[in-house]
Amino acid sequence: MVIWNRRNFLRAAGAVSAATALPRIPLIAERPESTKAIAANDHIQIALIGAGGQGMGDTRTAVQVPGVKLVAVADCYDGRLARSKEIWGSDIFTTRDYNEILARTDVDAVIIGTPDHWHKQASVDAMKAGKDVYCEKPMIHQYEDGPAMIEAAREKKRILQVGSQRVSSLVYAKAKELLAAGSIGQLNMVTAYWDRNSAMGAWNYTVPPDASEQTCDWPRFLGTAPKIPFNAEQFFQWRKWKAYGTGVAGDLFVHLFSGTHFITGSHGPTRGMATGALRYWKDGRDANDVVLGLFDYPEGFNLSLHVNFVDGGEESEGLVFTGSEGTMTIGGDGLTLARVPRQTAPGYTVGTFPEAMQKQIVAAYNEKYPPGSGTQSLAVTEKYVPPKGYSDSYDHLRNFFSAVRSRQPVVEDAVFGFRAAGAALLANLSTERGQVVNWNPDEMKLV
Repeated sequence: MVIWNRRNFLRAAGAVSAATALPRIPLIAERPESTKAIAANDHIQIALIGAGGQGMGDTRTAVQVPGVKLVAVADCYDGRLARSKEIWGSDIFTTRDYNEILARTDVDAVIIGTPDHWHKQASVDAMKAGKDVYCEKPMIHQYEDGPAMIEAAREKKRILQVGSQRVSSLVYAKAKELLAAGSIGQLNMVTAYWDRNSAMGAWNYTVPPDASEQTCDWPRFLGTAPKIPFNAEQFFQWRKWKAYGTGVAGDLFVHLFSGTHFITGSHGPTRGMATGALRYWKDGRDANDVVLGLFDYPEGFNLSLHVNFVDGGEESEGLVFTGSEGTMTIGGDGLTLARVPRQTAPGYTVGTFPEAMQKQIVAAYNEKYPPGSGTQSLAVTEKYVPPKGYSDSYDHLRNFFSAVRSRQPVVEDAVFGFRAAGAALLANLSTERGQVVNWNPDEMKLV
């Protein structure tokens, strides 16, 4: 199977089986790297802040981009600093305090893979120090984080890219093109889901046996979170608690929102309603493991989302765009387009009317719609697949580094990131309040 990104996303088995007999139309060829040699003084030197699984995964991909070099790593766990030296060399500078990294003149940009509650502060500090920022999703932990990050990027003229790689995907670009061309008619609904059935999928990450207050900088990790005694589980499995993360909405919904917004060109929903609960993982966490959401968009379509950590099957993710003349499904290893044009003639039901009236109606109908004109066209189904070995995560990071060099806009800046994360957090807010929550996607404000 093609591995596209860090989560092996788009493994929706149903979409794969339904498309196995379809013609597979390759997307554009893998974008070629420049053959121009990159001078030593033209390398972009980066640092990683937050060397957990996501941060290390991003960095492994980043250093594959020509002209990118890792020089420093910051993390609150000594074991991850040691592991960074094992992976990238003993000359890598490591520290618990990211401010030591920001003070270095040899760091051009940073990758921020910290828990969500550190995204704003680390990003703002980095931009004020003159560094460009690749910040993992969700961009924000709380709504008030967004304006501060947007303003810092504008004021300091820094590049900020949010790490939802869907917006750099060849498949999503094809979906955007097909939708704009009217391939499925008028869009009226988007259905998106992400299901998991493993302990790792439910964030029960491994806690190392040496975890202690000596090896973990607990006060630094807590930051603005409530001050509580050291808890190794919360340190290494932080997504399970609202104090540090944003639950399934921030971890998974935000990817689905980012993809939807990129494909449709929308700024986001105007209101959302969600419900959720802890159905299975009753292990002390306070983040729900099942969440359902419904969102209204000003462009005239609805988005329904669900995340389920206890579905009994293998992990799968997908989006289905339903229009007046067909559907477009992103799942499996690519995109499936099923076009069913609307009938040009409406048909009629006259069996309950008197015979004379039936003849009158049918005659008028045949005059307006000649026989055969109302026949519905057969469905046209096509399958679009990416090149073998394609990685949208690589393209997303390459876009970031290209912008760092050119100072041109990235594909997912702070405004886009805030709109996607702000929409996702409507789910949490609606679940907590038990009511519909209104949002202004243009002004990026709760109403």
